[in-house]
Order: sequence, then C-alpha cells, then structure tokens
Amino acid sequence: MEERKRKKPKIFLLWSLLGPGLLAALADNDAGGVISYAVTGAKFGLGFFLPATLCLVFVTYTVQEMAMRLGVVSDKGYNTLVKERYGKFWMVYQLISLLVENFITLLTEFIGMSAGLMMLGLPMWLSVLIGLALVLSIALYRGYAKKEKVAIIIGLLNVVFIIVACITKPSLSGLGNAFLFWGVPAGEGGNVAWYLIALVGNAIAPWMIFYQNSAYMDKGTTSKELRSGRIDTVIGCICQVLVAVCIIIIGAALFGKVANLEQAGPAELIAALEEHVGFAASLLFGLGLFNAGLLAAITVSLSSSWSVAQAFGWSKSLNDGVREAPKFYAIYFSSVILAAGVVLIPNLPLNHLAVLAQVLGGILMTPILIFLTLLTSNKEVMGEYRNKGFAKIRAWFVVGMLAIISSSAAVLAFLPS
Repeated sequence: MEERKRKKPKIFLLWSLLGPGLLAALADNDAGGVISYAVTGAKFGLGFFLPATLCLVFVTYTVQEMAMRLGVVSDKGYNTLVKERYGKFWMVYQLISLLVENFITLLTEFIGMSAGLMMLGLPMWLSVLIGLALVLSIALYRGYAKKEKVAIIIGLLNVVFIIVACITKPSLSGLGNAFLFWGVPAGEGGNVAWYLIALVGNAIAPWMIFYQNSAYMDKGTTSKELRSGRIDTVIGCICQVLVAVCIIIIGAALFGKVANLEQAGPAELIAALEEHVGFAASLLFGLGLFNAGLLAAITVSLSSSWSVAQAFGWSKSLNDGVREAPKFYAIYFSSVILAAGVVLIPNLPLNHLAVLAQVLGGILMTPILIFLTLLTSNKEVMGEYRNKGFAKIRAWFVVGMLAIISSSAAVLAFLPS
C-alpha cells in the first residue's frame, strides 16, 4: 500500500505536465492530416515519406517551443506583439491568413468526422450534426483545466491508428528498405514536392502557433515552468510524428488499389480498407478519423477565437464562461457552425481539399514563422529567454527550409500537371 502511494504522485506529475504542447501536436494529426497522410501512403507506398516524416520532430519542436516560450515569457499573444513591434498591417495580414486557413481546415475536420460516423450507417446530415454538437459542447465546461483534460483524453484515442497499422501487417523488409534506400521515387519528382509541402504544412500548421502561444498563457504557465512546457512540447511532437508514420503505413496497404485517388473521398478510403484489410481495420480507422476531426475542430476554432480576441482586445480566457466572454465564444461558435454547413454542399473534392489545406498551411506559415523567430530573438521582448546560439541558428534554418519548400509548392501550383 505504501509503495502504491509513493508511485501515485509520479502519475499525477506526468498528467499535470501534459497540456497545450501535447494537445497542439495530437490535434495536428487532424482529419485533413489523416486523409492527407493516408493518401500519401496509398500513392507512394512504403518509401520516401516514412523517413521524411520522422525528420519533422526537429522542425515541429523548434516551432512549437518558440510559440510556447513567447507566450509564457512575454505574457502577450503573438498577434498583440506583432502589432506592437511591426505595425497593424502585418497583424491584419496574419489574422486574415489564419482565418482563411482555419476555415478550410475546419471543413476537412467535418469531412473526417462525418465519414467516420457514416461507417456506423448514419446519414451525412446526422453525422455532421453530431460532430457539430460535440464540438460546441466543449464550451459548456467551466474553466481552462477541465477543457484541457477533456481534450487530452480525446487526443489520446489516436492510439487506434497504431492498432490499425499493426492490423495491416506491413512488410518488414519494405519498412527496412524505406530507411536503408531512402530516395525520391523515379519519375515522381513533381508529385513528391507537392505532397512534401503538404506533409510539412500539416506538421507546422499556422493555427498551432496561435493555439499553443495562447493556451500556455491561459493556463497560467510562468517562466519558471518553461522546462515543463518543453517536456510537454517534445512529448507531443514525438507522438504526433509516430502517429503520422502509422497512418502512412495504413495508406500504404492500399498502394495501387484505389482508383482516382485524389478525387476519392475518405469514405472510399475506408471502403478500400475494408475490402483489402478487413472490417475491423476500416471501423477503427473511421472512428480514429472522427476522433481526429473532433479534437482538431476544437483546437483550430479556439486558435481563431484567441487570435481575433487578441487583435480587438476582447476577453479571451477559457476560464471565462460564455457570458463573461461573449465575443470570444461567438467566433468559436460561428466558425464551427459555418464550416459544418458548407461541408454539406454536394460533390466537394474531399481528398484533394484535405491535401490543399495542408499545402496552403505550409505556404502561409513562412511569414508567421519569420515574425515568431524575430520576436523570440528580441531582447526587449524575451530578455534572458531569447533565442541564443544554436537555438537561433536552428530557428532560422527551419525558416529558410520552409521558405524554400513553400516557394516550390507555389511554383508547382501554377505549372500544368
């Protein structure tokens, strides 16, 4: 009994460490990201994208740690600091970019949630309505802590993708060759570049910076707790990448087996899984897709609410109820309801929209990341916690790499297929 009492606090300590860093990373594997990863695996199989995805731990941690540190040390939102330091124009530009990207992302979340519930035989309209009700219900919880822990429990259900990856029984030799003989598939240079920017765009989507930056402030994290924030962030980044790899492996089980892949919807992917892998795999994948969309719809909508509230100086704390922060929650409710309505429009190119959302996120990310790096390197803003030495080199390396990939994607978007 005494031994059990000694161990219990350690469990609670780990639970207390988990927060915005883990949430942002798990929500990053949103419904659009899940569809995009699965399509990538189905298109390219086991190969180039598995090692490329693992490399993203370095990138995602660099970006998310800066977002966390900026909010904790300055106790000001990203938008507020951009406006103070670089003017209203750049604040408005980034706010509009974020809202556009977030809305497209929200569409993919409802696409994923509805596809998951339709596996159970529910009609499209009812599936969307259930998803909408669950996303809106998070606002009913009083206080930041309760909302955070509920969201983490939702996020931990990402484990279903690991189970499904095991069910597909991937070739061990194929996995080994992917890492031993890493290279771009012959004749697929243009396609690989397009899907690579989608991969990067999903790993460091713009909403993640706004969410993590604001959530740590809302949680009340102080500069003395930066180490805990970094642990939370690195755990999240590792989990996000491992789950992404599993989803690519799931998609690879459908390599060469889905006709008109980019035009197919998530329902077609689930049906193909049932045909080639089995009903259990398709059911779990569908439920995982619903769960991914639910968590991301919550966090993406919150990032929009926080950003707009910061820009206009509204009350913006999750510790406030709807009555105390009506404008903050109005942004949350309206963005979710509008996205749910639009997704009911027939004949939307669902899979292509999912990949497009990730590509757009990667392109919009470059200016946001430049300002994030400038702010976290500023002595007046960050004091002793500013970027120094290797951290500064690492940050600008990530900025440069993303700028090159984003430029390539912009060029490819205007080239004939």
